[in-house]
Amino acid sequence: MAGTALADALEAVLANRGNANRVFDILEPLAGQEQAEVLGAGRTCSRLFGALLERRELFLGDLPAQEASLAERYSAEDKYKIWMRHRYNECVESLAELLGHDAFPVKEMALCTLMKFVELEAKHPLIKPEWKGSLTFPRKLLKVVVDGLLPVNEDASLLISRFQEYMEYDDIRYFVIKAVTESIGQVMQKTKERPLPFYQQNVFSLISPINMPNKESDMVKFLVKQDNWEELKVSKLQAHKQAFEKMWLSFLKHKLPTGLYKKVLVILHDSILPYMNEPTLMIDFLTVAYGIGGAISLLALNGLFILIHQHNLEYPDFYKKLYSLLDPSVYHVKYRARFFHLLDLFLSSSHLPAYLVAAFLKRLSRLALTAPPEALLMILPFICNLFRRHPACRVLVHRPDGPRDVSEDPYVMEEEEPSESRALESCLWEIQTLQNHYHPEVAKAAAVLSRALSELEDDISGLLELSAYELFDKEVKKKAADVPLEFEQIRGLFGKKNDVFAQHFALD
Repeated sequence: MAGTALADALEAVLANRGNANRVFDILEPLAGQEQAEVLGAGRTCSRLFGALLERRELFLGDLPAQEASLAERYSAEDKYKIWMRHRYNECVESLAELLGHDAFPVKEMALCTLMKFVELEAKHPLIKPEWKGSLTFPRKLLKVVVDGLLPVNEDASLLISRFQEYMEYDDIRYFVIKAVTESIGQVMQKTKERPLPFYQQNVFSLISPINMPNKESDMVKFLVKQDNWEELKVSKLQAHKQAFEKMWLSFLKHKLPTGLYKKVLVILHDSILPYMNEPTLMIDFLTVAYGIGGAISLLALNGLFILIHQHNLEYPDFYKKLYSLLDPSVYHVKYRARFFHLLDLFLSSSHLPAYLVAAFLKRLSRLALTAPPEALLMILPFICNLFRRHPACRVLVHRPDGPRDVSEDPYVMEEEEPSESRALESCLWEIQTLQNHYHPEVAKAAAVLSRALSELEDDISGLLELSAYELFDKEVKKKAADVPLEFEQIRGLFGKKNDVFAQHFALD
């Protein structure tokens, strides 16, 4: 339908109720094939029903069926409003379907139109309050929008990013959180613990950027406020935190695609835990994540570490789990820098028992025997820092009668329990071995442990991401020092006494 025909139909419907049937001329093109036709119809619907909502010309309260509305007990006014409310509902259903359209401009139009209706319904409610002062926010309509943003079979991240501007409103954010929680319960219970990659990624894209307020006085931006707003839950920070916590716990209790675990764990300490009423409820998720292995296990331990130190979580197996992550791959994996940054954090306390630190020192040293030079230049200062924090472990270096190789070493590398590894009975003969390393910089770094250590710790931040290429490039750019070729500088052909003869021969 051409734009002028849509405009004529719009004008006719708004000008005279006798032209109400022309609303079908506006609704039908929403199901059209041409993108321009659909966009034009969507914009016209926005103007039509926006005006009807503002003029209060849609039926208020529980909507009767169309056939029931023909009964004599309804006035002509009510019959018109009931009929037009049904057309409005048809429009909303069509727009909800268009959220899954192939063309993004159509999706965007449908989203913006539905959110305009949410705003207008919030200001001009279509539901009667259950009691004086009860909430009349259009939660059902917003749930329709949220469901459209969370398809099961396609990536909706672009449309979700377009929706994020609405999440700045405190009331929209609150009701979106509740709608997402409801959606997760409805969708995931049907999967029998099988991940739904597109759906779960869409949920994460929607909820991960949520900016929660830090205090109640920060909650000042609402799409609409009722007269008794201060008395309602939506104005209370505690209610927002409860809804936020319930949403994340419902999302994380289901098995996630492997890549999504890492994305959640990266934002956990900044964007999730601070806004939960009971952060320790994350223990189940973190335990499951630890079992996945690799970088995910490390990030899970970081979450546990935060819960232990900031939220008084009792987790006695923390250092045992951390110790088990030390295997030959840690010096070669691409997340090596993050691993040792967090390992440094986990071992930063000077109150850790000596047997525990000794076990980490021994395992790190043993694994260092097969590590590349770029990793050794980072781990050797790391080991020196551990000795500075824990002087009781220096016996591992200064033990003259200690083992000289692996055959004499009492340390049990395969033992999973650090306290049973017998590390304190051993010595770091591995570091002595590295003092003969083929790379001179490694040998020099290993030799530091043979001397008295300074009290000031080494800054290893610049070494965490050192690569083999950077190490090679550094060696290539070194300037060769002048090498003396004679013990004494030459003073002439025959010495000082015969300089005259030297000059004579030079002239000849």
